[in-house]
Amino acid sequence: MVLLGAHESVAGGLHLAFDRIQAVGGSALQIFTRNQRQWAPSPVTEEEQALFGDAWQKCPDMPVVSHASYLVNLASGKPDLVQKSITAFADELKRCELLNIPMVVMHPGSHGGDGVKTGIARFTKNLDIALELADNKVTVLLETTAGQGTGLGSRFEELAAVIEGSKYENKLGVCVDTCHIFAAGYDIRSMATYQASMEEFDKSVGLERIKFFHLNDSKKGLESRVDRHEHIGQGEIGLEGFRNLLNDPRFANHPMTLETPKGKDLQEDRDNLAVLRGLLASRS
Repeated sequence: MVLLGAHESVAGGLHLAFDRIQAVGGSALQIFTRNQRQWAPSPVTEEEQALFGDAWQKCPDMPVVSHASYLVNLASGKPDLVQKSITAFADELKRCELLNIPMVVMHPGSHGGDGVKTGIARFTKNLDIALELADNKVTVLLETTAGQGTGLGSRFEELAAVIEGSKYENKLGVCVDTCHIFAAGYDIRSMATYQASMEEFDKSVGLERIKFFHLNDSKKGLESRVDRHEHIGQGEIGLEGFRNLLNDPRFANHPMTLETPKGKDLQEDRDNLAVLRGLLASRS
């Protein structure tokens, strides 16, 4: 059974994310453990640990992952930014450990104009340093990216290079974002192109590295290299692309969360999840 959910707010307390995901009928959850626009957020308190654990116990089978701060750029060539990024990401790994969250999703960062090869080398080196500082068992999921600007991770080969170059490849996996791979040029709209894209991933990285999915349609076209999320079936990917993924038996037990636009009443999450479940129901 595919586990479908969303990225939910932790406003008012980390534990309230469970109420929000249950309110929309989700079965998988992604959160920020802290304000993702702050470099030095407060540590997790014992009370927060307890409340989060108690809330999770009410839905113990729900997979939960964290998403690292967008400020973190381990591929940067700027020493101050790199040091802040290493510290911030190591702290994120430690917060995940305290909350028993087993995986954290992160973007591979930006090389800032210094070139992909240089950026990958810096990212891999600094990621290893952060992993050593945290010294725990939390798995890092490298997220596929759209290829905007000087961002890394839009080509499967780039993710493979990081994993192969790391001293801790056993702690690394991949989060596939449907909008991002489509914008990067990997077509999933027909069964033939979907299978070709997955074969390419398997040859470069290995399908066993995929641990999580972000399900987002794309406002922009194939190979646009523009990261703009859209509601499921209302963008350039369309329903068939999601039907192909959701009915792939290789990912039948993988957690998948929405990162689509949403309002305060969360109705968009309910609507998008209903659309996705309708595609599962039409499995041949």
